[in-house]
Amino acid sequence: MSTVHTKVQFFQRQAASLLLYQSVLQGKVAIAFLDLLQAIRYTDADGRDCLQAYGNYFQALAASQQTWEEYLINQILIADNPFTRLAQQREFTDLPMALVAAAKHDLQVLQDLYECNSAVLSEWVQIISHLPVSPVVWYQEPEHPAIDSNLVEFWQQLETWGDAVSDLASYYHQHGTGLFAQYRAFRWQNEQLIGISYPDPVKLNTLVAYDWQKETLLKNTKFLLSGQPALHVLLYGSRGSGKSSLVKSLLNEYSKQNLRLIEVAKSELHHLPKIVEQLRGVPQKFIIFVDDLSFEEDDNAFKALKVVLEGGITARPENVVVYATSNRRHLIKEYFSDRPTPKDKEEVHGWDTMQEKLSFSDRFGLTLTFEAADQTTYLQIVQHLATQAGININQEDLEYKALQWATRHNGRSGRTAKQFIDFLKADLSAHNHKNQS
Repeated sequence: MSTVHTKVQFFQRQAASLLLYQSVLQGKVAIAFLDLLQAIRYTDADGRDCLQAYGNYFQALAASQQTWEEYLINQILIADNPFTRLAQQREFTDLPMALVAAAKHDLQVLQDLYECNSAVLSEWVQIISHLPVSPVVWYQEPEHPAIDSNLVEFWQQLETWGDAVSDLASYYHQHGTGLFAQYRAFRWQNEQLIGISYPDPVKLNTLVAYDWQKETLLKNTKFLLSGQPALHVLLYGSRGSGKSSLVKSLLNEYSKQNLRLIEVAKSELHHLPKIVEQLRGVPQKFIIFVDDLSFEEDDNAFKALKVVLEGGITARPENVVVYATSNRRHLIKEYFSDRPTPKDKEEVHGWDTMQEKLSFSDRFGLTLTFEAADQTTYLQIVQHLATQAGININQEDLEYKALQWATRHNGRSGRTAKQFIDFLKADLSAHNHKNQS
């Protein structure tokens, strides 16, 4: 038992010696791991504290759906610290020697902790708690691995992790780190970026019609991804025409090429310059997505967006574009009372001010217009979605039902077509289930 205590003491000392990668041991799984080491070292006579700590550790791993080894590697790859941040922006040879030395030290420490896996811990718990058999070890073949299996294999085959510090720096340089390596989609909330675990899964191939608008947006997005100058885009048109879905589908099409999507609510637009500065110098490319854009007069959001679209003293980062949707061609609401009349103490060039506001949409490099769907386009969308959903009914019946749905609900649009197909699929499924029973 004293041998176990000596080994545990060694691992605790190693964990405490981290210089840069402390964040790796700050998640729920790592805290449960450290608590278990503490319980093994100082357990009570009958081992209950130790057994409870092992149960907490097992549950934390099961909730994360990762083994201890996978968890540790994943945390190293997304770690946010001075070494990882600088490695994103500089070549490895340009990194300070002290940072590289500290990173090497930490990698060696983390390799030791990697080898203190669940099987080892289970065996120690058995010894300390005087159990006839060792506790169950958590393991599961990952269905959707959080990290590339080739990368895991690479780490597992390394004799000395410290030797891989340059490979790791290259990985950060290419893929980034922190939140941007962990998530594909974000929202700005409470003055910070929040990662979205389950972004809208809408795919590009489910969107029908508006072909030239789609092609233009795709081309502009490819410019962004390839490092060429890309334009800010305003998607303007009728409700339900698929403007928002088209922007969201870009993430599912290009996230593996380092594209990220940040949704910013209109009420948060005054933070836009601050958001953009956080994205400067990182390897990912960003679409800042603003849905349903319009402004009231003297809106601070108007001024903040104008700075980002036109640029100020600070150069605009080349890895950021704004894609906004709106149902209004003139983004700033104009009232008849706003129109200048020759009165005392009125602005002499009032018409110029009004025109400057009304032409705000011109500050977007591209304006893509989405006309309301006519009957032919609407039925084309319905047919396409029905095929994808595996709905097999007579075409005449499908079209009749679709037109009835549009009349009774929200008119002809891509959104209406999607709602109709979702309802029809559920209705047919319920009908078939009833017949079978």
